Amino acid sequence: MDWLNKLSMFATSAVLMSGCAASPKYPDRPLVYPEAHKVDQVDNYHGVEVADPYRWLEDPDAPDTRVWIDAQNKLTFGYLEEIPARRQIRERLTELWDYEKYGTPFKRGSRHFYAKNDGLQNQYVLYVLDSLDGEPRMLLDPNTLSEDGTVALSGMGISDDGKLMAYSLSTAGSDWQEWHVRDVDTGEDLSDHLKWTKFTGASWSKDGTGFYYSRYDEPEEGAELQGVNLDQKVFYHQLGAPQSADTLVYERSDHPKWGFRAFVTDDGGYVIISASEGTERKNRVFYKDLHAEDAQVVELLGDADAQYDFIDNDGAVFWFRTDLDAPRGRVIAIDTRKSERANWREVLPEADETLRGVNLLNDTFVAVYLKDAHSQVKMFDLQGAFVREVELPGLCTAGGFGGKRADTKTFYSFTGFSTPGTIYRYDMETGESTIFRKPAVDFNPDEYDTRQVFYSSKDGTRVPMFIIHKKGLKLDGNNPTYLYGYGGFNVAMTPYFSVSRLVWMEMGGVFAMPNIRGGGEYGKEWNEAGMKLNRQNVYDDFIAAAQWLIDNKYTRPEKLATGGGSNGGLLAAVCMIQRPELFGAVLPAVGVLDMLRFHKFTIGWAWVSDYGSPDDPEEFKALYAYSPLHNLKPATHYPAVMLTTADHDDRVVPAHSFKFAAALQAAQGGPAPTLIRIETKAGHGAGKPTTKRIEEQADEWAFLVRTLGMNP
Repeated sequence: MDWLNKLSMFATSAVLMSGCAASPKYPDRPLVYPEAHKVDQVDNYHGVEVADPYRWLEDPDAPDTRVWIDAQNKLTFGYLEEIPARRQIRERLTELWDYEKYGTPFKRGSRHFYAKNDGLQNQYVLYVLDSLDGEPRMLLDPNTLSEDGTVALSGMGISDDGKLMAYSLSTAGSDWQEWHVRDVDTGEDLSDHLKWTKFTGASWSKDGTGFYYSRYDEPEEGAELQGVNLDQKVFYHQLGAPQSADTLVYERSDHPKWGFRAFVTDDGGYVIISASEGTERKNRVFYKDLHAEDAQVVELLGDADAQYDFIDNDGAVFWFRTDLDAPRGRVIAIDTRKSERANWREVLPEADETLRGVNLLNDTFVAVYLKDAHSQVKMFDLQGAFVREVELPGLCTAGGFGGKRADTKTFYSFTGFSTPGTIYRYDMETGESTIFRKPAVDFNPDEYDTRQVFYSSKDGTRVPMFIIHKKGLKLDGNNPTYLYGYGGFNVAMTPYFSVSRLVWMEMGGVFAMPNIRGGGEYGKEWNEAGMKLNRQNVYDDFIAAAQWLIDNKYTRPEKLATGGGSNGGLLAAVCMIQRPELFGAVLPAVGVLDMLRFHKFTIGWAWVSDYGSPDDPEEFKALYAYSPLHNLKPATHYPAVMLTTADHDDRVVPAHSFKFAAALQAAQGGPAPTLIRIETKAGHGAGKPTTKRIEEQADEWAFLVRTLGMNP
């Protein structure tokens, strides 16, 4: 959740000319960084003593930390205010951001629900259509819940008849959610109020008298934003009852790290419970028969040997998408009355493409694949016979196709790097797509080129990369280029439209996004090739992408910036440390930067499945070898850096960025600025108000405009 007659004036503004080959511009005088005292903290990891002199910055509310935060923000914002381009970039972002954006509609009962943002609203507004050709009716406007737009709609579940909506709100970007129930007819809230939930939805029983959800125990006072999250449990909430009366459905005190996602099958016959540990793409599946009185939870798939995504069921027969014996995914059927593996039936075999998701509509499987990181959508009947492929033009991302098994119509979204997200209605019987909502953004997509290249990584692995820029680009090595990546947790980086990237390209910038290992673009094997002891492959892939852009004259190190968020912030920081001479600027956002203590805060323990654990001797060695905080070298000429984080980030706690910023400022041996921008009343990114998004993006681009020498 990102016209041209005005562009010439903007692009020719002296402060924004980007085709020049000027040298990077650093402050005339060395920056004086806020004092960050060191403490005598040394930890022993398997016989290796590791100093942690900025441990005190882990407490975000300690007086010394608050003083340090205020001083860092004063320095950073003072630096940014001196950049003439900053105001114009913010104005252009605001101008382009102001267009109608639509979420993909879904149907419950006879009603359709969808989210919409008029343009610059801080939060999307939820609407309901009593009929598709009728007038939309506003159901929930989160913008009215806070003056600064920092209360966001974070989840919802609509009853099967479309009459009741359970919805959750998060405040200031926190992962914590509070649930309420709204009457769809009247728009009024009922008395229901649930607290202490994270990473959960709400799934209604067929009769609409209550819903299933997951929650944690109430944390100790003061530990809400940093305390470790364990012992999630599944509850059933009876409509109108206090939360204290909710029925415990399932818990596993013997496995405190298991997390649960519970949902009711479309036929109302079962509640399915998916149990996972951390972020590993392996899960267990349990179910409870809702037709049988006093039925117990049955362990159907208890080995956690693969990923099993429930698709739908035909009575006692359950369909799953799985990567068991199929790293790129397949569909199987399990009859719960004879659930032994010998009786499992394959419905859709593994294909050359990566199967990312499957829905069942009109008794037809809708399978969404990735082919070299862009979408393919294919239809199959219940026996697995091919029906048709949805025609999708170009390198794009398609998603949606939600609904019930009997539905003959559905909706999907379509987006690309130069194609704003468009919503289509799809007829399952005829295969016809018709535009339901199409945004109008004041730019000409024909002026931009999108291409996909393939390059070789350090070990010879072939890696794809998308490159987007304005047409007519000269390959002379002088183009400011932003290299963006992620590389982890099975996340696939696919094409999508972004106003912020559009503004970057308007200024003459090139945007490049490689599909490095650790992601999910090529299935389980591609993901695992970037996990734990294989983690260095991720950084080798990204460094090779940077080198390819330089070798092919797109840019040169002084003009090359890199960045990413969360795990992508880790990526950017590691590559900067391993190859500081390769980049002119680095923008690590909400990054995981202390790889020896990441597992000690909130949900950080869950990432052990991807990163490995510092408590394991061999995995410690791998983590210690690349951990950004622990691999800075004193008096090194590092590129210009602006870290970004938020004081309410309870996913990747801000201590990561605080400690790394202090250490990097102490280690910086060159003239390049080392700054940290600390947002207030914000979290990891979800639910961030539009105003804050625009301000942060304007600051990042302004930093690059100055640092990469984009001023004449």
